[in-house]
Amino acid sequence: MQAGQFTLSPALSTSDAAPSCQQKCCADSPAGAPAPGPATGSRYRWIINGMDCPNCARNVENAVRVLAGIHDVQVLFATQTLLIHAERDVKAEVEHTVKQAGFHLQDASAPAEKSAGFWQENRLLLVISLLMLASWLLHAIWPTWSQTAFISTTLVGLWPISRKAWQQARNGSPFAIETLMTVAAVGALFIGASAEAAMVLLLFLLGERLEGIAASRARRGVTALMALKPDKAIRVRNDLREEIAASMLRPGDVIDVAAGERLPADARLLSPFASFDESALTGESIPTEHQQDDVIAAGCISIDRQVRLSVVSLPGESAIDRILQLIEEAEAHRAPLERFLDRFSRIYTPLVMLMALLVALLPPLLLAADWQTWIYKGLTLLLIGCPCALVISTPAAITSGLAAAARRGALIKGGAALEKLGGIRLLAFDKTGTLTQGKPELTDIIPLDGIDKAQLLLHAAAVEQGATHPLALAIVAQARQLNQPLPQAQDQRVLAGRGIEAHINGQHWLLTAPLPGLTDTLAARIDALERSGKTVVVIYKEQQPLGLLALRDTLREDVRPALAELQQLGVKAVMLTGDNPRAAAAIATEIGLEYRAGLLPADKVAAIRQLSQAHAVAMVGDGINDAPAMKAATLGIAMGSGSDVALETADAALTHNRLTGLPAMIRLARATQANIRQNIAIALGLKALLLVTTLLGLTGLWLAVLADSGATALVTANALRLLRKR
Repeated sequence: MQAGQFTLSPALSTSDAAPSCQQKCCADSPAGAPAPGPATGSRYRWIINGMDCPNCARNVENAVRVLAGIHDVQVLFATQTLLIHAERDVKAEVEHTVKQAGFHLQDASAPAEKSAGFWQENRLLLVISLLMLASWLLHAIWPTWSQTAFISTTLVGLWPISRKAWQQARNGSPFAIETLMTVAAVGALFIGASAEAAMVLLLFLLGERLEGIAASRARRGVTALMALKPDKAIRVRNDLREEIAASMLRPGDVIDVAAGERLPADARLLSPFASFDESALTGESIPTEHQQDDVIAAGCISIDRQVRLSVVSLPGESAIDRILQLIEEAEAHRAPLERFLDRFSRIYTPLVMLMALLVALLPPLLLAADWQTWIYKGLTLLLIGCPCALVISTPAAITSGLAAAARRGALIKGGAALEKLGGIRLLAFDKTGTLTQGKPELTDIIPLDGIDKAQLLLHAAAVEQGATHPLALAIVAQARQLNQPLPQAQDQRVLAGRGIEAHINGQHWLLTAPLPGLTDTLAARIDALERSGKTVVVIYKEQQPLGLLALRDTLREDVRPALAELQQLGVKAVMLTGDNPRAAAAIATEIGLEYRAGLLPADKVAAIRQLSQAHAVAMVGDGINDAPAMKAATLGIAMGSGSDVALETADAALTHNRLTGLPAMIRLARATQANIRQNIAIALGLKALLLVTTLLGLTGLWLAVLADSGATALVTANALRLLRKR
């Protein structure tokens, strides 16, 4: 992956282990690290310790959002990050507010804090377990005192839970799970079900701990890439080697990386050649050979020798940082289904509480039924209504899907893009640089009048010099082999989708595809070249054709396997190219692909819109001229070696430049959608089952809370399966 591609804000390190949701870290936290922001204010970043579900993230957002002077606040559950844009210094207020909400802030720029010990993470659960065991033993030995023991156990467990429920209610979240647990436990005490009240709290704490462990595993799966970037680097200055923190590296610094060590930043290879293990970023297990001046991504391992490199990325802007930042920002581009479930859960919980109240009141009032029985059923229904498993079903799967894709060299910009990718039924490919190597070779130089081959090539290279189009690069590379100076070109101007023009010695030169008005002899010559699959560039001087250049590109080796896999997935393919119809036909015939040729950028957009009427279309390209078509398509996919414009426009990118990554991306997207459906079925299915059994009197409070916490842990564990998907 080249420096500058998918450039994003610095990513943040996270703490591997997070305490469960109900635990509160009371230690003072370091001040949040301000990051440069808009002129109207500053941006601040913290790591939040103590979150184990999306509801926790929402509670922090709600608590901080009401503070004066804050323009925007976002909590990224995937990496436990709090991002704030404020017009004034709000560090102290934010830290106090978040602490009051029951969470602990850590400076984003500080080293990750050590994991909490076993006792600190599990003390409340252990205390309640011991009190519960003592209560049961007392019940067996001295039954008359067991009721008091169970009530005491309930009160000990209820105090931190009810305190947190009150804090969340004050911060705008009155229907949190802690509120439901508090109401259920207090209600159970009032009807004399003290043993069940204590058991409900014990099972809730156990479920929360299991949920926290599952969430921590999910976060480690997302942020495992952080471990790929070493904290230290060997910088070389005036032949002196010094060990410094990797965060001190700046573009232009020269570094040494020993054999078996990882690169601390994106860097350009200064050594003549070297082999690198890039599997952490691309999923490719075979080492890659690199030559001098190649850019190597941070996290890659030098295989067999010490290498010297020049840093090209700023701190926080390496390939690894950009991948992590994309995953972080996925929550800002949530899937439509995820947004729907989020809105649904905010209405769902109050409705469940109302239903529970009606179940508890209406049968005794209208049918003279037993009050204790129906209050008990109402309290059970209250616990069944907890939306945690339903809310986490989609973000857990999407976060795992995005992380799995990133590990295999595919960057996908958020849940919305991942959801669209699963529905793609047609892929539209650009030709040059996408289906082909993008490195055409100059095969024919044909002067027409008054100029020899060398001069024709040198003048063409002068016009093309500085252009990034693959044809231009091939022409300039061939001219350099002549070891002659290029003429001085001025007023260069790229004609998007057509060619390039410039002035040399006051004369107008134009390199373009064949234009109308050519002689029959010249047209026949061009036709013969194009029929052989070559792209022809006509060189005009003062609007008169001066010569022809013929170039030919070669297909990527993985085109045929990729197209075969796409066909198995039921995905069709078509080639959209600005190249001439004959050259396009030669390529398309070779791989058995439908095509449309001679397209300007506007023509590609029109073609995409037409194709989109029948199918969900993804446009795959690598050049500036592909960007409009990518934007017009359902989804834009860029090759990792493409232009910055294409990469920024695209919804996804293949960092490893292998087309076989496309069917892999689609399979992963479809697997993620299936995983979401499974999670929703688990969450709603268990609730529906328990609703029926509760009304029939077959299940009680303890089973309701166990099933809810179990469903949340099960949904998270099911989502983690995506991280292992091939």
